[in-house]
Amino acid sequence: MPTFQTFKDLSISFKPHPITGDVLTKKDTAAIKQAVANLLYTVEGERLFDPDSGTRLNSLLFEPLSSSTAGLISQEIRQVLGRYEPRIAIDKIEVVADFAANAFDVRLDFYVIGRNDEPLNLNLLLERP
Repeated sequence: MPTFQTFKDLSISFKPHPITGDVLTKKDTAAIKQAVANLLYTVEGERLFDPDSGTRLNSLLFEPLSSSTAGLISQEIRQVLGRYEPRIAIDKIEVVADFAANAFDVRLDFYVIGRNDEPLNLNLLLERP
C-alpha cells in the first residue's frame, strides 16, 4: 500500500473550530497552497526573525505595466519558491498584465513532490497596495 507524506498547517484566518474551539487547520494541498500564497505575499524583510524570506514583488508592482515586468515577476516567483518551498516543483508560471485593473494576473501550476496528485494551480492578482 503506497504511503505519502501529509501536510498540515494552521489556517491564517485563526477562526475557532465550531465544535472544539481549536484553531482551524488546513491539510495537504490546501496547506501547501496557503503556504505558497503566504510566501508570495510576504515582503522581503517583513519577517523579523527571518528577514531574507519573502519577495520583492511589491516593488515590482510599481514598475511599468508591461510584458518585461511580467517576466521579472515570473522570475522572482520562481526564485523564491525554489529557495523557500522545497515541497513543490513548478510546472508553469503565467504572468499577464491586466491593464483594466492596473495589476498582474498570475497563474501558477505546480506539483507536490513525492505525491502522485494532480497538478495544483494557484491564481493570484498582484496589485499595488
